[in-house]
Amino acid sequence: MRLVVSEFVTLDGVMEDPGGGETFDRGGWAFKFDRGPEGDKFKLDELMAADALLLGRRTYEGFAQAWPSIPADEAGFSQRMNEIPKFVVSSTLEQADWNNSTVMRGNVVEEVTKLKGEPGGDLLVAGSAQLVQALAAHGLVDELRLMVYPVLLGAGKRLFGDAEGTASFELVESKPSADVALLTLRFKG
Repeated sequence: MRLVVSEFVTLDGVMEDPGGGETFDRGGWAFKFDRGPEGDKFKLDELMAADALLLGRRTYEGFAQAWPSIPADEAGFSQRMNEIPKFVVSSTLEQADWNNSTVMRGNVVEEVTKLKGEPGGDLLVAGSAQLVQALAAHGLVDELRLMVYPVLLGAGKRLFGDAEGTASFELVESKPSADVALLTLRFKG
C-alpha cells in the first residue's frame, strides 16, 4: 500500500482544527473559503482510491463522533467514510467502536511499515498531526495531497513543525480551485 497524507493547510503551514470542532481559538478557518467543485472532487477521488484510513486517536474520535450521523450523499462520500477500514494509532484508546475500525498498538513505525507491505491501493491519513510528523520523520510518507488555504493564522499545530531532517518531494500536480490551491507531491527519497 502507498501511504498518502491528505491535509487542509494554511499558508503558514497550520493544519490545526480546520473545521472548528476543537478548542483551538482560530479553528474553523477552512469554512471561510470556497474550495470549489475541483476541491470537492479532489477529496472524493482520494477517498474512493483509498483501501483504508490511518488516523491518530484525536482525529479518529472527531471523525467517529461526526461521520456515523451524516446522511448518505449522492457522491457516496459519507457512505465510504463509514464503510472503509480504519486503523487508529493509539496507546490510550481501549476500543474503536466506529464501523470497521481497528486500534493499532505498539511501535507505530513497525505497525505502519507492515500495513504498507500489504497489497492494495492507498492508505490515507487525514489530520493526525503527531502521527503525520512521526511517519514523515521515518520516511514512510509516499505522497502528500494538500489543500492550501489563503490565510495566515500565526499559531497552531503545523503540518511538519520543526523537522530534524530534510525530505524532498516532487510536485506532481498543482491547480487552483475557487479560493484554494490543490497540490499533489511525491516523496523523492
